Amino acid sequence: MLKKIEAIIREDKLGEVKDALNEIGIKGMNVLEIRGHGRQGGITLAGRSGTYQVDMLPKIQINIILSEHNLDETIATIVKAGRTGDAGDGLIFVYPVEEAVRIRTGERGHDAVMYPGDIDERKHKGAA
Repeated sequence: MLKKIEAIIREDKLGEVKDALNEIGIKGMNVLEIRGHGRQGGITLAGRSGTYQVDMLPKIQINIILSEHNLDETIATIVKAGRTGDAGDGLIFVYPVEEAVRIRTGERGHDAVMYPGDIDERKHKGAA
């Protein structure tokens, strides 16, 4: 079964997270610039005219579709690379994916989300 990971991380952690995912063989992903806030409700900044509240902070959303058996390793990688230990490190959501279709070839399901040298291909070569 395919899963979708939606990870919301700090902007300054994108490079580290992307590099860490590449190291384990995650090749395909989408990255979006988003704004939002969590439990902390934003941050208070001090300026020349006093303090003010910024409640919609810039974040990065990473979307990855992958095989269910790669889920735990991928989540652990995102957490390790994305963690600062401070409030606002982000969240990871996991969704089931009913179907995937590669438009160019018509491939469906798992085959549609495979990439040369990806995590599944690496694991298959290691098992052989």
